[in-house]
Amino acid sequence: MIEIKPVSIINATITVPGSKSLTQRALIAAALAEGSSRLVGPLASEDTQYTSRALEQMGITMERGEDVWTIHGSGGVLATPAKDIFLGNNGTATRFLTSVAALGHGDFKIDGEERMQQRPIAPLMDALKGWGVDILSVNGTGCPPLQITSKGLAGGSTILPEGKSSQYLSSLLLVAPYAQQASTLEVIGDVFSKPYVAMTLSVMSDFGVSVECNEEFTSFTIPQGTYKAMEYEIEGDASNASYFWAAAAITGGQVTVSNVPVPSLQGDAGLVPLLARMGCEVSKDGNGITLNGCDRLEGITVDMGDMPDVVPTLAVVAAFAHGKTVISNIAHLRIKECDRLTATLTELAKMGAKVEEGDDYMVIHGDGGARLHGAEIETYNDHRMAMSFAVAGLRVPSVKISGEGCVAKSFPDFWERFGKLG
Repeated sequence: MIEIKPVSIINATITVPGSKSLTQRALIAAALAEGSSRLVGPLASEDTQYTSRALEQMGITMERGEDVWTIHGSGGVLATPAKDIFLGNNGTATRFLTSVAALGHGDFKIDGEERMQQRPIAPLMDALKGWGVDILSVNGTGCPPLQITSKGLAGGSTILPEGKSSQYLSSLLLVAPYAQQASTLEVIGDVFSKPYVAMTLSVMSDFGVSVECNEEFTSFTIPQGTYKAMEYEIEGDASNASYFWAAAAITGGQVTVSNVPVPSLQGDAGLVPLLARMGCEVSKDGNGITLNGCDRLEGITVDMGDMPDVVPTLAVVAAFAHGKTVISNIAHLRIKECDRLTATLTELAKMGAKVEEGDDYMVIHGDGGARLHGAEIETYNDHRMAMSFAVAGLRVPSVKISGEGCVAKSFPDFWERFGKLG
């Protein structure tokens, strides 16, 4: 357990590790490419280690230095793993590598921790079956563990029956160029977290494969092709930067995150204009973004369907604002590392905040933080919960974070960097 110490003044310049989302997408593209790629500034964390080790089980060789990883691509030819692929509670890797395994020839089993075995993957399975993949949920739950009997990807036409998780869609897109024929993909219903799909398409394009799609991201035509090796630079993680911008917002201080650019490939950088709507001042600073807090934050109403990972961050800031903050279109928070919708509101209420919960929305009734008091915060083994509520402790005494080690999933040295705010 760690206790956060309140601070009186924040004036800091911070760098954050490379984007987890970009690192995992670039790892897949580089592994499937022809030739050796260099990833510059990747994130070294628990999640990316799971992805790397799984790719190595599939025959990919790589050297992971401190700031540069060299990935020796296989041109889409994969080895059959000698043992099960275990991915912890890494939802992105589980969904991405399920499709990667479909490119192989042999038996693949993909498993994870207890929470991962509760996280749905049936829509992705259905779409892969449309491309000729023999895949089943071992326990019949539509969740991992998964058994895949691979004989390559047939391609052609398939349908993704829902867009609730953009990871399903990104997973299919990343492997589709290696199908036995050009492929089309249709998505039923609305696509959530569209910036993550745009990120996937951008990475694919950088590695040499361009995809045709409509504006709604519900219809895709993917040509046959092979990714080309390249040097790929990974920008700082906007989701992890959010905690530092939020720190400036609630304390009235100033924080520059020097390695999240404008514009960013990451949808979670969209938190910054939301903080501006609440009263903060924002400016571009070199290759980064500076946020200055203000004397009085105001509540806002916002649809956050496209940036679910920073909902807990905004919710914590909202507890220090004046007036009502309504965050909507966030039902997909319930299938993250924990049920983040309920968990966030439970812990805010524990601190004295007045909150409301709906099926796909939350409401925080802010009073400038006057009602808030210290509490022992449960993280639910979720890195985003730990880091979001650490921000609250910069204003409120006696905020204690239990299970603080869960930040290793995406930000191993978070507590060291967060401590520099003091």
